[in-house]
Amino acid sequence: MGKLLKLIPLLIVTVILSACSGLGVAGKEVTVGGKNYTEQYLLSEMTAFLLVEEGFKVNQMNNLGSSVVRSALENGQVDLMWEYTGTALITYMGEESIPDPDKAFQKVKEIDGKNGIHWMNMSGVNNTYALAMRSEQAEELGIKSISDLAAYINENPGELTMAADAEFANRSDGLPGVEETYGFEFGSGQVNQMDLGLTQRSLNNEQVDVSVAFETDATIRNYDLTVLEDDKKFFPPYRAAVAINQEVYEEYPEIEEITARLAESLNSEIMRELNYLVDIEGQSVSIVAYDWLVENDFLEEE
Repeated sequence: MGKLLKLIPLLIVTVILSACSGLGVAGKEVTVGGKNYTEQYLLSEMTAFLLVEEGFKVNQMNNLGSSVVRSALENGQVDLMWEYTGTALITYMGEESIPDPDKAFQKVKEIDGKNGIHWMNMSGVNNTYALAMRSEQAEELGIKSISDLAAYINENPGELTMAADAEFANRSDGLPGVEETYGFEFGSGQVNQMDLGLTQRSLNNEQVDVSVAFETDATIRNYDLTVLEDDKKFFPPYRAAVAINQEVYEEYPEIEEITARLAESLNSEIMRELNYLVDIEGQSVSIVAYDWLVENDFLEEE
C-alpha cells in the first residue's frame, strides 16, 4: 500500500502532462523550449503546466544547448522559453554587460525586438556568478560580502585559498575582474583550478576557503554555503525572463499574463531550493514543478 501511495502523485502529474500533447482549445498550441540543465527543465515544466491550465496544447523542446535553443527560437521551432538577460546581452548580442538588471532587461528587449523576439516578465532568478564560503567559516571571519573578503585577504595575505574553473580563473569578467574591482589579489598558488563541478565539493571538504558558484546552485543549499554579497555589482545580471516569438505573442498576448505571476513569485533562493529537490534529493522535475505550483496556489491539486 505504501508504494502505491507514493505512486499516486506521479500518476496525477503524468495524467496532467498528457494534456500537453493532447487537449487544448482549437488552434491554441505553442512549443516551450529549454536548455539542458535542471533549472531550465523546471521553468519549462512550470510554464507548460500553467499554459495547459489555460487551454493551450503545449509541446516541449528541452535538453538543448544555449546556441541551439536560441536558433530554434529565432527560426520559430520554439515559440517561447525562459532566457537569461546576461546570456542574451553578452553572448547573443555581443554587447557589454550592464550592471543594473532593469537597464539590462530593457536593452535586451530593445535589441531583440528587431529580431522578432519579445521579452517580458523578468523574474528574480539570477543565475549569475557568485563567490561562496562555508557558512561557519564566513561567520567566524566576519565575511558577508566580497568587500569583506577583499579586506580580510589584504590584512591576511596568503591565508585563504580559492577553487575556480580555468575559465573563471582567467577571464577578465571572472576572478581577475573581481580582484581588480575590489582591490585584492589571491597570491601565487592560492587559486586551485579544477572542473566547475568540483569547486564547491572542494570547498565543502575544507580543501579551499572560497569557491566560484552560481547563485541558484543546489550545492549551496546542500553544503550550507554562504553566497558573498557582490556589493559593488561586478557580476552582470543573468535574470531569467520570458522570451517569445513576436508573432506568437501577438497571437496569444494572454501568455504574458499567464507567466507574469510565476516571474513575480520566483527568485534565486526559491530556484536554488527547487534545484536541490531535483539534483540532490533525486525527485522528478515534473513532481517538483507541479507540487510547487499547487503549494503556491497556481494550480488546484487534482
